[in-house]
Amino acid sequence: MADKFAVIGLGQFGSAIAKKLAEKGAEIIAIDTDAEKVENIREFVTYSVQMDATSRPALESQKISEMDAVVVSIGQNFECTMLTVVQLQALGVKRIMARGQGELQRRILTKLGIEEILSPEEEVGKNVAESLMTPGMLFSVHLPDNYEIVEVEAPKNLVGRSLEDIGITSKYKLNLITLLRKDKDGHHIQGVPSNELLIQECDLLVVFGIAKDVERFIHINA
Repeated sequence: MADKFAVIGLGQFGSAIAKKLAEKGAEIIAIDTDAEKVENIREFVTYSVQMDATSRPALESQKISEMDAVVVSIGQNFECTMLTVVQLQALGVKRIMARGQGELQRRILTKLGIEEILSPEEEVGKNVAESLMTPGMLFSVHLPDNYEIVEVEAPKNLVGRSLEDIGITSKYKLNLITLLRKDKDGHHIQGVPSNELLIQECDLLVVFGIAKDVERFIHINA
């Protein structure tokens, strides 16, 4: 049986989430007050509906309490986000993820009992700043306790060396999750790399570890 999710708020962020979940085989209800946004996503999801998600009867009409999770990705009107969250909680939705921009909105959502808060603008800002300050870093996902998952261009000093020789874990205290190798169609995941794998010039490394260890790894081998 497929997972069932609802995405409320169909701006670029919410639409991207809905489409990606649908691609992975989930049943998706996409909700927005804007008829054009609802129509634009219709072909990509199980069902799309124009309605006011702050209305409890409207939510009940879509059997929202039966969803495995609901993503509230309303971007411009935080009052609507709060009201929607409260209605979802009252209906007993199992899992609620909500978008919050800035410290104040995140604090309010936390007070409402939301543990999973989405801040796409902040994450983009962090990634841009880090890519400027740390050449070679292409993308990063920040995790609790100062850990992160980072995609980096293969540092020059590592090209032609094996993973065993480099000692990513023993020397740098990092874990290599996977490696992306370039061909004529772009970069492709190589699965779980073996210790014998030789780093090539255009490889992209996806590493996991503490932020300062990632930065040290990049700077030493640049």
